[in-house]
Amino acid sequence: MNKTTKMTTAQAIVRYLDNQYVMMDGKETKFVEGFFTIFGHGIAVGLGEALDTNPGSIKVMQGRNEQGMCHTAIAYAKQNNRRKIIPCASSVGPGAANMVTACATATVNNIPLLVFPADTFASRQPDPVLQQLEQSSSLAITTNDAFKPVCKYWDRITRPEMVMTALNNAMRVLTDPGETGACCIGLCQDVEGESFDFPEYFFAKRVHRITRPAAVDEEVEDIAAVIKAAKKPLVVVGGGVRYSEAGKTVEDFCTEFGIPFGESQGGKSACISSHPYCLGGIGVTGTYASNIIAKDADVVIAIGTRLSDFTTGSKRLFKNENVRFVTINYSRYHAYKMDAVKAVGDALATVNALAEKLRAANYKAGYTSEITEAKKAWAEEMERLANIRYTGDDFEPIIKARDPRTVPEFVKLTSGKIPQSAALAAIRRVIDPEATIITAGGSLPSCMQRMWTTDKRGGYHAEYGYSCMGYEVAATLGVKFAEPDTEVYAVVGDSSFQMLHSEIGTIMQERQKVNILVFDNCGFGCINNLEMNHGIGSLATEFRYSDGQKPTGDLIPVDYAKVAEGYGLKSYTCKTIEELEAALEDAKQQEVACLFDLKIIPKTMTDGYESWWNVGIATTSVKESVREACDEVMEGRKEARDY
Repeated sequence: MNKTTKMTTAQAIVRYLDNQYVMMDGKETKFVEGFFTIFGHGIAVGLGEALDTNPGSIKVMQGRNEQGMCHTAIAYAKQNNRRKIIPCASSVGPGAANMVTACATATVNNIPLLVFPADTFASRQPDPVLQQLEQSSSLAITTNDAFKPVCKYWDRITRPEMVMTALNNAMRVLTDPGETGACCIGLCQDVEGESFDFPEYFFAKRVHRITRPAAVDEEVEDIAAVIKAAKKPLVVVGGGVRYSEAGKTVEDFCTEFGIPFGESQGGKSACISSHPYCLGGIGVTGTYASNIIAKDADVVIAIGTRLSDFTTGSKRLFKNENVRFVTINYSRYHAYKMDAVKAVGDALATVNALAEKLRAANYKAGYTSEITEAKKAWAEEMERLANIRYTGDDFEPIIKARDPRTVPEFVKLTSGKIPQSAALAAIRRVIDPEATIITAGGSLPSCMQRMWTTDKRGGYHAEYGYSCMGYEVAATLGVKFAEPDTEVYAVVGDSSFQMLHSEIGTIMQERQKVNILVFDNCGFGCINNLEMNHGIGSLATEFRYSDGQKPTGDLIPVDYAKVAEGYGLKSYTCKTIEELEAALEDAKQQEVACLFDLKIIPKTMTDGYESWWNVGIATTSVKESVREACDEVMEGRKEARDY
């Protein structure tokens, strides 16, 4: 008879998680080393008791906002190339609902995230329990049903023994490179504390092997045949290259066959920026070099990328009428996109197999001087962007569509004279080349994708699959947990900072030295550009006093340095490039977390380079500016692929 141990459901969860490992390329890694929670009545005396009584080797950490702590966990898993996770637990109701956004972020980015939201009572005896969502159509519906569309695996534990199959299936998904994302296991509050005689074999050490399956030979032959006919192929490096740790392999592949490569947001820093065939970011947030080469490409080799519209320029970037697409992806779903000739498998293994086929055919791309010329033109533009300076009343920012009041009013109000592009160039000059930089939604990922260079693999950490504002501050903590000996910097817009910076409290509690650079331009600058470039007025995107309908009043200044001081951070207010450089140097000597309040002149972010983005626009309007913008969008749609 099997040996059993009597314990509660919650105790079984903790013990099980403490014995999960992954193995890749012969290296074994403990999969769960920490646990994030915000205790509420739904888990404090159930899961809380288990974590308090016997957490094993798992470190227990206190979050401040459920979405924020999950963002920290996402960043931690991403920076560990998906080989470590931090499960997150919340109470029932609003605490659970707060994690839904983070679960969507994890799933879109194919990052493993395990969440345990408390649920209602399985017995229903206390219905409606505190914070319970009641639907008259079905008592089986709870807040946790909202996780179903944003998770790769979902379960609800209504009996103790159910947790065994639930946890095993969650691990199946979390450790599968092609299917990983968020996994939700709802815990009925009474069941958390109910006991069961769990078999000891359930708690045995489990090692989940992450393998490198190469695509089958027939598929490799298929994609090789397409590439061999190409004169001007172009590689798109996606996040799958990063997680496969295939950056060097892709670099060698491109060097051997003379193929340039552009980078998606997820793939940036998988390969080194200084590589002679690296063109930088591609698509709507891309560089001139990538996008000009993309126009003439006759074969696009998409490796480990979801091919989102920002990456592919809404399917309009590749102008060659005979262009063909080749995909190498662990996920069959993503491999099928763009009517591509596909090879389903691990990036590193499949690229190596493809190289053998091309090598046997003595293949070489037909580029002559195009790559060198494109890179030279972009290097000159980078130099220009880095050296933009405020010149006084005659200063003309990069973005032309704007409220004429904004720039002079901002400078007068804040004394801020830092152009955004120059700020990023200064940060790159001053901080350690081996530092890790973090960014997310807004204009900063666009500028960073174009301007940031790093030869540190994994040194660029962006969340742009879901473009989730509020990710940055929490992610800084997750990256620091993953790289404790590395200087970590987040660049975050003021609107994103206002949206979610709660995990500053956790950063201080955990005594982590991170650096948070707040780019204050008094508003949602990226979306202000989007609306004004499409004929709409400056509406609800600048931080201005309102008359109830329109932002007619003055700009509203915020002192972010004082916010930081309130938490105990070392803070700096920077109004010039010189002050920024001095602050960055001083921060290197600090042992406490630092926040930089950068007064960034509005409309000084980078603009598009040979790219177009399809947006939903009013096709009927009394405003001529909207009608003109609509005509431009419609022309773009005519030139774009239908799917």
